[in-house]
This record gives sequence, structure tokens and C-alpha cells, in this order.
Amino acid sequence: MKTQDRPLSPHLQIYRWQWTMLYSILHRATGVALSAGTLLLAWWLLALASGPDAFAVANGFVGSILGLLMLFGWTWALMYHLGNGIRHLTWDAGYGFDLDVAQKSGHAVAAITGALTILIWVVGLLAL
Repeated sequence: MKTQDRPLSPHLQIYRWQWTMLYSILHRATGVALSAGTLLLAWWLLALASGPDAFAVANGFVGSILGLLMLFGWTWALMYHLGNGIRHLTWDAGYGFDLDVAQKSGHAVAAITGALTILIWVVGLLAL
């Protein structure tokens, strides 16, 4: 086969999606989401420091359906990024590189993320 006839590697035509690749992309996406969510938190804190009128506007938005949905997503992103970061730390120590272990640890992080997010919100809403 001539060199020019071969596709670039990894090429979309020959590359197969894997769970570990999905979890890696999701880790990067949650990092971006955390940055965006931190802007919401910064706005809320600046409004708190600016006075009661500014805080009422910011708190009204954060307490709205859209604001609560954004906070829920931010909580989920934080828990996923934290869990996957711990998973990456174990990789840095040289453990968990086998494909089946990497896949199982990714699934475990996803399940723990959902459980922790729901637990945080249940405890937070019960504290109101």
C-alpha cells in the first residue's frame, strides 16, 4: 500500500468510540462548564457586596428555574470533574491503565457523580 493511500491515524473512518474517550472529553467539557459556572458565582458574590438591590436581582435569577438548573449542572460538573480528577491521579501513580479497569473506573465515576449530585441537592433542599 502506498503511503498516500493510507488514512491519517486516528482517522474518523477507522477510529471507534470508546467509553474512556467519552469520559476524557466529558472531563474537558466539565472543566469549561465549571469556568462558566464560576462566573455565575462571581456575579452573585459581587451583587452581595454591591448592596441589597443588586443582590435581590442576582438572587432572584439564581433562585429561578433557569438559575437552579444552572446550579444543578454546575454541581454535577464539579462532582464529575473531581471524581475524574481523582481517577487521573491514580493513573499518574501508574494504576488502572488496563482497558477493562479504565472502563470500570470511568463507569464508577459516572455513577458516583450522579449519587453525590443528588445527595448534595437533597441535603441542600432539606436544609432550607
